[in-house]
Amino acid sequence: MIHWSFLLAAEAAEAGGMFDFDATLPLMAFQFVVLVILLDKIFYKPLGNAIDERADYVRGKTQDAKERLEKAKAIAAQYEQELVDVRRQSQEIIATAQAEAQEVVAKQVQTAQQEVQQEREAAAREIENQKAQAFSTLEGDVDALSWQILEKLLGPELAR
Repeated sequence: MIHWSFLLAAEAAEAGGMFDFDATLPLMAFQFVVLVILLDKIFYKPLGNAIDERADYVRGKTQDAKERLEKAKAIAAQYEQELVDVRRQSQEIIATAQAEAQEVVAKQVQTAQQEVQQEREAAAREIENQKAQAFSTLEGDVDALSWQILEKLLGPELAR
């Protein structure tokens, strides 16, 4: 039994070895080059362009996002400064209002104290007037009583 594969290998060795450099090799090379060119034109360049466009799009959006972030940070810083200014102004307004309120209260207290003092003085004068009236009435009554006592003790003729 002879092996067929051995015979085929022997025939191939006699025909020129493992590689035959006849017309098929340049034809295969030409087909390979045409295939590479077609793949480049049909597949790789559109794919490369799509990838480049996508990369440009992503770069543009990233740059846009960075710019927006910077603007947002600037606006936030501006708002923070405005907030600090507004707080400072509100504290000044509150302090001014408190000072004005204290002045108003002090004036009202002073006015009330003056009114109370005037009422005290008026009451003291009224008391003095009533006291003087009471003393004058009492003096008249004391005189009358004294005369009556004298008249009763000494009699009406000696008391006069």
